[in-house]
Amino acid sequence: MPHRLLASVILLFICCAAQAQTPSATPAPPAISYVKDIQPILTQKCVACHACNDAPCQLNLGSGEGVSRGASKTPVYQGERSEAVAPTRLFYDARDTDAWRGKGFYSVLEAQGSQAALMARMIDLGRSAPLPANSKIPNEIALGINRENMCPLPGEFDAYAAAHAQQGMPLAVAGLTDAEYQTLQRWLAAGAPVEQQAITPSVAETAQINAWEALLNQPGANQALVGRWLFEHLFLAHIYFEDGEAGHFFQWVRSRTPSGKPVDLIATRRPDDDPGSDVYYRLVPVQGVIVHKTHITYAMSPQKLGRVRQLFYGSDWKVNALPGYGPGHRANPFLTFEAIPAAARYQFMLDNAEYFVRTFIRGPVCRGQIATDVIRDQFWVLFQDPSRDRYITDASYRGQATPLLAMPGQNDDVGSVLSLWLSYRDRRNQYEDLRRDNYAKMPAPGWSTLWAGNDNALLTVFRHFDSASVNKGLIGDVPHSMWLFDFPLLERTYYQLAVNFDVYGNVSHQAQTRLYFDLIRNGAEINFLRLMPADLREGMLDDLYQDGGKIKMWLDYQKIDDDTPSGIKLDEKAPQRDFAFKLIERAGSLNAAPDPINRCSGAYCSRPDLDRGFAQAEQVLSRLTSRPAAGLKVIDQLPEASMLRIEGSNGKRLIYSMLRNRAHSNVAFLLGESYRYM
Repeated sequence: MPHRLLASVILLFICCAAQAQTPSATPAPPAISYVKDIQPILTQKCVACHACNDAPCQLNLGSGEGVSRGASKTPVYQGERSEAVAPTRLFYDARDTDAWRGKGFYSVLEAQGSQAALMARMIDLGRSAPLPANSKIPNEIALGINRENMCPLPGEFDAYAAAHAQQGMPLAVAGLTDAEYQTLQRWLAAGAPVEQQAITPSVAETAQINAWEALLNQPGANQALVGRWLFEHLFLAHIYFEDGEAGHFFQWVRSRTPSGKPVDLIATRRPDDDPGSDVYYRLVPVQGVIVHKTHITYAMSPQKLGRVRQLFYGSDWKVNALPGYGPGHRANPFLTFEAIPAAARYQFMLDNAEYFVRTFIRGPVCRGQIATDVIRDQFWVLFQDPSRDRYITDASYRGQATPLLAMPGQNDDVGSVLSLWLSYRDRRNQYEDLRRDNYAKMPAPGWSTLWAGNDNALLTVFRHFDSASVNKGLIGDVPHSMWLFDFPLLERTYYQLAVNFDVYGNVSHQAQTRLYFDLIRNGAEINFLRLMPADLREGMLDDLYQDGGKIKMWLDYQKIDDDTPSGIKLDEKAPQRDFAFKLIERAGSLNAAPDPINRCSGAYCSRPDLDRGFAQAEQVLSRLTSRPAAGLKVIDQLPEASMLRIEGSNGKRLIYSMLRNRAHSNVAFLLGESYRYM
């Protein structure tokens, strides 16, 4: 009996204990995943502003690494600074959070004593004072790339909130939904854990990565020089493989370790700086959310690999001594890589011309009104055929030209900026004289002057006030100006504005870079004018440089050739327009963007094979194109770019971009654009 009683007591105790351990409350919500739950919210609501170099307070919310890095009071874009600053490229210039703290970044995720994390407080501020729906943003909230960001430290937040009650996060856009807010706050309250999500190449991608790395890292002096040249021309690219996984992109980096070993990144300021050690070119996954500004794509395939081999190793040439990495070699890639056949270098760039033009039209250099002031709102880009490029075909001429093709920006001494600029301007003008005189001895330029190898041959550039874009094909009405690139001009543009442009540089470096770009544009315009009737060139150039542009022509530009005839027969009354329509007709399918809306030449002004309703809509839109504001006053009220969405009766939608192009008396100056509107 005592034993039975004891057993009953024990059984009762176990049952009670089990009952006590059974939760009576609702089960706890599942743990929050940064990758699955948090990053999608930040991608939808934040990365439109918080990505790239101009993310407010350098708070990059496109990846867990950026969120963990935090914020900084030092802006990347600060063109007036007298001293260059240390670069702060995410994934490059520091390897962990502690290293970023040493570079002046502070956490937005860590709670401060009894106070919540800075991000939590910014989110609460945005939620406590939401902006009215469907209303104009209050004037006191400054927006745009020139906004002066406060970047409060945790201890400065209360003062910030008191002064800017309506400027929490997300700023000036639709706020967080209840579910998004609760998810973010739960994550922050749990300590904001961030897990990494590495991209793993597929089997097919790995095979191509190995093949391309083998190509760029071959032993031998010739191979080392080609590998260096290819890296310097592809370092900005988001690489994808034609049989690769959707959403997988890769980029070239320099590593201290060869293929097959973990990448040991060489993080130099510029891609052509001295690596300081043995260097291996490696392909690594692009990390973080893909954003348009940096997404300059480049396709790789076995066919393209074969093309590169054929271009660079299909002829007999030899490197006598590998060049160094000093300022002189950076300033003049024509001298640095002179051993590589110029025809191979130029043809590689032509094959991929859209990519290269995008690197300097959409890359880091192209940001802000000062950067875009020296290009027009719309222009077409053409390329000189290698067989008609004197730099490619004439070794003697190439030898004379190469020393004159050096570019400024390596010496950033503020006190010497004027003398440096004048020195490089004069050297460039000596080259223009040399080019003009030598081309005058060649057969008259004709249609064969223009390269027509693939659909990269015809490009259109649009400028949208403080940014710009590149598209294949001849889009829009006939533009006011056209550019014609030869190899020396294309390579200089790429090196000046992509390879050697330092976004962290000082005012001297940035001024030299942007002033030289003005000379590049002028050179491209002059190249094109050689195709026009000789007796009309001077007047056409005067039309491009009206008013104050005449002063710039006198100070900085060289006299054009207005004697040597063109081999193209054009209407003397409208030669450029006649040229444009003949070019379109000759191009045929090479023109990637037939444009009946903007260039309607008959009764039907819509694209073929459209549903009737959409065809009628395009017919109506065609009546609005190329209309000056004087005859259509609403144009003055439109922004630079608008999105027009047309819905059909069957639920199908078509989306159009409406661009407002402004005419300028000239684009020869970095400042004072409003005085040059026409």
